Amino acid sequence: MNAQPEEAPLEIRPLAYADLPQVIAIERRAFPTPWSLAMFVLELSKPSGICLAATIDDRIVGYIVCSRYDTVWHVMNVAVDDRLRREGIASTLLGHLFERADTPGEQYTLEVRTSNDGAIRLYERFGFRAAGRRRAYYHDNREDALIMWRTVGERTTA
Repeated sequence: MNAQPEEAPLEIRPLAYADLPQVIAIERRAFPTPWSLAMFVLELSKPSGICLAATIDDRIVGYIVCSRYDTVWHVMNVAVDDRLRREGIASTLLGHLFERADTPGEQYTLEVRTSNDGAIRLYERFGFRAAGRRRAYYHDNREDALIMWRTVGERTTA
């Protein structure tokens, strides 16, 4: 018997076109320069990408968009409903991404605002390391982006 029936579990599944209205709503609250619907459609249409949705009771509460460019994965967009931040949703999304894509030597990159300490710490927990800056990367306020990289190490067997 469940002691807390009001708390539905977090589920991770592939992001679908039908999710985009909910995604756009989160995106607009999360970022000063949100992605357009067309940008999400483009990313979802790429066969090599991994786009995941985090849901609670079939409601989108977060998402991640990761594209493959040649030999490198680029984490393009991660967002969580602003009412549910700091509850492990972004961590769960990143964990599922890496479960699907990690192989020894696999590389990932991303850009993050230099002022976004919470996101930087999150990415560092997953093995991302700062590797440079993109000056005036963000159009809304010309803030720099921190460029971060993650390389998957060799797996060891127990």
